[in-house]
Amino acid sequence: MQMTPTIAIHMSAAITAVLLGPVALWARLGRTTRPRLHRALGYAWVTCMITAALSAIFIRDFQLPNAMGYTPIHLLIPLTFFSLYRAFAYLLQGNIQGHRKTMQWLYVSACLVAGAFTLVPGRYLGNLIWSN
Repeated sequence: MQMTPTIAIHMSAAITAVLLGPVALWARLGRTTRPRLHRALGYAWVTCMITAALSAIFIRDFQLPNAMGYTPIHLLIPLTFFSLYRAFAYLLQGNIQGHRKTMQWLYVSACLVAGAFTLVPGRYLGNLIWSN
């Protein structure tokens, strides 16, 4: 596999989401909440997550165990879209706790866990980092 424009877009969006997520979550913690910063960074983070999920649809790998080029990590695509939908549905219902837990869970699962799996040898980014 080589760096294609789709992979570049996906990696850029994913890395930006990993970096923005903690700051967006932090903006609503503690005694001093920063709702404007939280909302701005939250929308930027959601945009990055949608971009990463959409671009992932077009990234296929026929070398790893797959189904038509889609590997198990691709299961995060519908999970990401459902979680984003659910988080905003919670907001519309006024369920801030549900929104918070959904967004925290999505950050950990789709950014941190999926990010760790991309570093496994045999995957594109893993080969870039671990190969000589």
